[in-house]
Amino acid sequence: MTDARPAVADWATDFDHQHPDYAANATEIWDELRESCPIAHTERYGGTWFPTRHEDIATISKDVERFSSQGVVVTEERTDIPAPMGYAPPITSDPPFHAIARGIMLKFFSPKAIDAWEPIVRETCQRLIADIKAKIEAGETTIDIAANYSQHIPVSVMAGMLDLPSEDGELFRKFIHDALEAPDEPREYEDTIDCYLDNAVAERRDNLGDDLMSYLCQADIEGMPLLDEHVRGTIALLIIAGIDTTWSAIGAGLWHMAQHPDDRARWINDPAVQPFALEEILRFYAPVTMARLIAEDTELGGCPMKAGDWTLLPFPSANRDPEVFERADEFVIDRARNRHAAFGLGIHRCVGSNLARLEVRIAMEEWMVAFPDFELADPSTVTWSSGQVRGPRQLPVRFPG
Repeated sequence: MTDARPAVADWATDFDHQHPDYAANATEIWDELRESCPIAHTERYGGTWFPTRHEDIATISKDVERFSSQGVVVTEERTDIPAPMGYAPPITSDPPFHAIARGIMLKFFSPKAIDAWEPIVRETCQRLIADIKAKIEAGETTIDIAANYSQHIPVSVMAGMLDLPSEDGELFRKFIHDALEAPDEPREYEDTIDCYLDNAVAERRDNLGDDLMSYLCQADIEGMPLLDEHVRGTIALLIIAGIDTTWSAIGAGLWHMAQHPDDRARWINDPAVQPFALEEILRFYAPVTMARLIAEDTELGGCPMKAGDWTLLPFPSANRDPEVFERADEFVIDRARNRHAAFGLGIHRCVGSNLARLEVRIAMEEWMVAFPDFELADPSTVTWSSGQVRGPRQLPVRFPG
């Protein structure tokens, strides 16, 4: 994606979630549309709908007959890998295959299984913080904590779960950018995540271990081993969706704390508020907008939707709907009633939510102990990603005193 994308004439009739203006002004766009045009539409990407109310987003999320998960990232082209499996099961799978594909994943993402990763996540955060402290001691006054902290945590953890080289983190970040911020740019197979994972899966089938990739290589459906395409697609999902979403939530939480000394003080002085604060970070800064392909001509809210059109599901907008949340447009650090949609709604609710919560919690805990006082170096230098996952890409901060 570049700034050369055509300008948006009217967000109600010509919106573009990949445009830099959307990344910079998303919350204002959601609020304006929710009041004036709650289900927007654009001819871009071959026809795309954009609901902004919680009720409509929930309706689409739960209607698997009219809205297929065959495509979940909006592109100019429609996917050529049909449901029910799709190209990244289980997120691209429709019933009944979805339940099978999701069930395969539960062993590795149950609360008990994820709890075992806490020491590793904590050590990762502490190591990154030690590196930042060394930079400060060496005289650096401004440090990009997206590039030096939040973006490394889920990369390191996912590499460990899959037993992939930790030094491939830069490759993972490239694959994430390609899939979510530049999905329509042409590229050679050798430069794609498919090539990387085809080679990794082939090698792992000959050298099985006790990691998640080895588990998928040995899993079966009614006695039939998973297809290589299934294994590759599921791992691609974990790398792309499981990493960017989590580092975006961590980065957004730190961005908030950098600007709100009262919330920092509350976090530090009242540990009982921390679980509520974490859920409020997930609600207020939910990073994920999912997509569906409309399976049949239908209508929602008076809008005639054609089969083959896209519809986006901006869960962050649902989380700021005043019809559902009191003081929806405020960050309330001790919010008690908080049934947010940060991890999605319906059958596709994020299977990795336990891992994401663990990573966000520990990243915030370790950071706030190490750096109880920090602030944005220059708010104008903070940049946010566009597309379907929104979070800070550059987050320069300084440390007073």
